[in-house]
Amino acid sequence: MNNRIQELRKKQNLSQDKLAKLCSVSRQTINAIENNKYDPTLQLAFKLANVLNSTVDELFHP
Repeated sequence: MNNRIQELRKKQNLSQDKLAKLCSVSRQTINAIENNKYDPTLQLAFKLANVLNSTVDELFHP
């Protein structure tokens, strides 16, 4: 599943580490999601959307 996490993260000047801490996951998890190697749980998807001021639909697309 493709996503816009890296794009939105960079617009907010957040590092992968900072985003990970805000979402209570590891930096490696954020990296794997951004590189389409891991699909987040629904709970994590909502956390990411909240932190990135977005919706889950805006973050993830087929």
